[in-house]
This record gives sequence, structure tokens and C-alpha cells, in this order.
Amino acid sequence: MSSKVFAMDLRTSLQENLYVKLDRLLDAAGFDEIVKERHLIAIKLHFGEKGNTAYIPPTHLRHLVNRVHTLGAKPFLTDTNTLYVGTRTNSVDHLTTAIENGFAYAVAGAPLTIADGLRGNSEVAVSVNLPIYDEVYLGADVIQADSLISAAHFKGHELAGFGGTIKNLGMGCASRRGKLAQHCEISPEFDAKKCIGCGECVIHCPVEAIELLKKKAKKDAEKCIGCGECVAVCPEEAVSIPWDSDTARFQKKMVEYTVGVLKNKEDHAFFLSFVSRVTPQCDCYGFSDSPLVKDLGILASKDPVAIDQASVDLVNAQPALADCCLETNRGPGEDKFRGVYPHIDWSIQLGYAEELGLGSRKYELTYI
Repeated sequence: MSSKVFAMDLRTSLQENLYVKLDRLLDAAGFDEIVKERHLIAIKLHFGEKGNTAYIPPTHLRHLVNRVHTLGAKPFLTDTNTLYVGTRTNSVDHLTTAIENGFAYAVAGAPLTIADGLRGNSEVAVSVNLPIYDEVYLGADVIQADSLISAAHFKGHELAGFGGTIKNLGMGCASRRGKLAQHCEISPEFDAKKCIGCGECVIHCPVEAIELLKKKAKKDAEKCIGCGECVAVCPEEAVSIPWDSDTARFQKKMVEYTVGVLKNKEDHAFFLSFVSRVTPQCDCYGFSDSPLVKDLGILASKDPVAIDQASVDLVNAQPALADCCLETNRGPGEDKFRGVYPHIDWSIQLGYAEELGLGSRKYELTYI
């Protein structure tokens, strides 16, 4: 059975600006049905790492917040702390980064919380009884909220191929223990020939699993938690992920965590996908590379699988922008995310999500 996905492009006019169109999109997708008076509404987004500029603009979130306020509910913007060492590792740095990136109350119109607390251990264990996990560990504020709105920036991702709604929920709502559980079977490899001994991987490793020996980085396999931060920070591309079944299993873990996030929220969850600034990398990086394709608009749905499938289909239908990083798969209809990450089959997350009953990969796309 097909699910309904609604979309708006970014064309505007004097008679209808972006926010008027956004209201029409929310009306069409039944947004008001999941917002109840006096409910605490978690709006899950990515505040962006310091130096990143591709995250959803705070003014867009302000309009969403205002809509929730008019319905008599109480919205708050939230995310969880990162496993890697960066500007969002603890809630003090995370909130500071969010405010510096424009998500102050005066701009966004809602309070900010870090859902898993000061150091990432404010969590709730949710029973899922699935093939990989019996229970998953999630940020307490997300689980305790009455309703959940996912505002996902759609972009590439180095382990999942792309990051959309499932990534925003499954990884983005996990506590530190939950993130560790999802990454723990991925172990980066170091190429001594490329390593210049700069020490960036040593500085950024959250568990001190890397040291410099004779000016070359060496990993302690027993300490490594597979967070992939060393891959992200290496300036010489001397660290890589062994592209085997681990990445497939990673995607399935992420999906099982999404099941936990949405448990008991079947009628109290809504999903938005901002398919603009579609960068090759996640917003966890402290930079934003040129987008892969032109800005395509905003999608809305009550089906997390369908909205991700529709988003990836829209991106892949486009020709690549001239100045983006893609060297292959540049034409209309070619897979842009496989062009960036040729060894990752991003469809695994969608197929497994459909198998577990999270939604349908079949959809009807309606432009408002």
C-alpha cells in the first residue's frame, strides 16, 4: 500500500512567500492532527557542528514552532550529544553551538534541550524485541515528550549513504550508550603510507584508542569503539572504513533504534524532510561542501520510510551541480549517493524499515 508524501518547491512570490507555502504543506499532510493542546512537543533536528552551514535555517524552525504554539501545545527543539569529540559532545558545548548557529530563543521561539542530558547518559531503555536488539537506549526528553516532529536535513552520510528521517531519529535520538551500540562493530583502518603524523585522530578520539608511534597513527583495536571520528578528521584520508557487512548491519541497527523512538507514538509523530543544501557529508562535520544537486524543496509525511524514499528519489532524478564533488553518477536518474559512497547500499535502511513495519517504500507524491 502506498503512503502519502506531500511536497513543496521553493518558488515563491509576493502573494505567497515560503512560510505561506509551508503552512499549506502542513495543512495537506495533516500536521495539526498530531498536535494536542498542552502537550509537550519535541521537534528533533540537527543543530549543526560549529563551522557547518548546511543545517535547517532557524527561521524555518521558528515558523514550525509558531504553528505548534497556535494549536495550544508547548514545543521545544532538541537533539542528543555526539559520541565523537567535537562542539556537541556535552550539553554545555552543544547548547552553546546551537545558540551560535542561530537557534537562540529570540530567533527560534522555543527552548532548547539536549535530550540525553549533560554527558549523554540521561536515557530511557525501550523494549523493542527485534533481531539485533532486545532494547534500545534513547534520550529521555524525546521519549517523555507527548508528540514528536522530525525536521531532517536530507544529505549524504559516510556510513548510511544518506541521512534523512531514519537517521535523524534512529541515530539522532540515541543516548551515548545507544550511539556506541550502533557503531561498535565498525573498526577503521589506518594507512601508514598516507599518514603524516599530524595527530588529529589522536586529539579527537573519544576513548584514547589511537597513539602516535614513530610519527604514525596506530589504533588499539580493543579500545576502538568504531565511532568513525578519525575518518572524519584525517586531512590525508589515511583512515578508512572497511566497506563490508558492518555498514549494512549499522543501517539495520539504526532502523531498530528508530522503532524504539516511534514506539507508542504511532499517532503522535510527523516527519519533515528539507531537501536543500544536499551536501555530501553529514552536518556533524565542521564544514559544508558544495551541494550535490539544486535545492528541491520540503517534504512532509506521516510515514518515515516513504519520506526518505521520496527524498532520495528526488535527489537522484536531478543532474549534479557543476561544482560538486561527484566524479561519477552525475546524470539525471543516476545514484548520487553511490557516486559519493560507492561501497554503501543505502537501500538497506529503507528495506529493513519496511520489513519491520515502520512504513512503506511505495508512495504517492503530491505537490501542493
